[in-house]
Amino acid sequence: MMPSLPLIPPRIRPPLDESFRPAALYHRAFQAAAAPQGSPLVIVLERSENEFSRYETRIFPPGHPNFEANFHFVERTVKFLLWQRGGYRLYVGGPPSIADDLRRRYSSTGERQFDARFMGELVYEKPFEVISCKAEETPATRETGKLLGRHLEGCRIGFDLGASDRKVSAVVDGVPVYSEEVIWEPRKHANPEYHYREILTALKTAAGKMPRLDAIGGSSAGIYINNRPMVASLFRSVPPERYGEIKSLFLRLSEAMRAPLEVINDGDVTALAGSMSIGENGILGIALGSSQAAGYVNLEGRLMGWLSELAFAPVDYSPHAPIEEWSGDRGCGASYLSQQCVFRLAPEAGIEIPAHLTDAEKLSFVQEKLEAGHEGAVKIWQSMGVYLGYSLAHYADFYDIQHVLILGRCTSGRGGELLFEGARQVLKAEFPELFERIGLHLPDEKIRRVGQAVAAASLPAL
Repeated sequence: MMPSLPLIPPRIRPPLDESFRPAALYHRAFQAAAAPQGSPLVIVLERSENEFSRYETRIFPPGHPNFEANFHFVERTVKFLLWQRGGYRLYVGGPPSIADDLRRRYSSTGERQFDARFMGELVYEKPFEVISCKAEETPATRETGKLLGRHLEGCRIGFDLGASDRKVSAVVDGVPVYSEEVIWEPRKHANPEYHYREILTALKTAAGKMPRLDAIGGSSAGIYINNRPMVASLFRSVPPERYGEIKSLFLRLSEAMRAPLEVINDGDVTALAGSMSIGENGILGIALGSSQAAGYVNLEGRLMGWLSELAFAPVDYSPHAPIEEWSGDRGCGASYLSQQCVFRLAPEAGIEIPAHLTDAEKLSFVQEKLEAGHEGAVKIWQSMGVYLGYSLAHYADFYDIQHVLILGRCTSGRGGELLFEGARQVLKAEFPELFERIGLHLPDEKIRRVGQAVAAASLPAL
């Protein structure tokens, strides 16, 4: 469904994408138009352990000439909230027709069937539901987050499981005394025992470098709930009938090592490392790598248990926006803030990437042209910088942000500088209040002072 209010072209345009129509501008225009005579709309997402996350806004009231515009605005808002916070039950406090529209879209045959199945069946293991109610009948917020991390005392192991290598460190009183990186290919292995043996070997190696083992903390791409990998690309080859063994994988490892173990999403660990390094909270970490990863530490220093899977959160409302291959939706973050964006824009930049290269080699191929000053390559990263600026403004509607940490393979070399410059240009021109409030950070020595391994190792309390 197309919005019935006009899409707004950006003041700062991506050099290689004339059709870009930022979600941030549409949302602000919609809310400005609806607020004076608007009706309250309350969206509440229920997720594991009876946690309720609440989002309040205003929409055009029934009978208003722009009432139809509500459907697009609410659907895009709900889509964002689901991938930001997670949930299997959606309470819609407002006009029943809004809930009816969402129920149709998120049905087993609706356009958002992927999102409904992913959230319900795969992540929370419950049927996905949309419940219609009055705004005043919606559940109250019930989420406190966890004060994970920042525990540096004792002998600890920190690990990070990546798609191409696994890293492990032995950390004594906050200081790494041993680290190793081992190449592996977890996505090619269907047997859960392979993953168990590989990770156990890494943990035992690190434990052998310390006089004792007090705790283990780790990070990995994917969605983790109570140390259980609900969905993770590392284990994509494991057949569904054996995925239960993956869900208990880290519980088994904790028992085998006889130590408390916490494992969470790598984006959250990145945000935690940034918070520990600069000594402040309210940090959103965004990694521009093979896809887009993100993590968030709130103003109280808590990890909220949110998904922060912003690769699937929409940031462009153009009808010509690229389609995200997994969900089938348009305008999602991974198409704008990852190497997928580099590959998408390369033909527009006059760059032909050799087809036989791996994805990592393809990115390096274009980055070499960037470092050599190739005009098209420069325009790719300038476009990504514009995308980043408008995306950050949209994220600020959903996260309380004081700092943004920008990292990942796409930020190396000159690329990081262009991303940084583009984002600042957008914020200064379009969102001056955010430009003044939010600190943007590329990893420097201060940020690197507490690395990923130390932050991961600090997760469990003794």
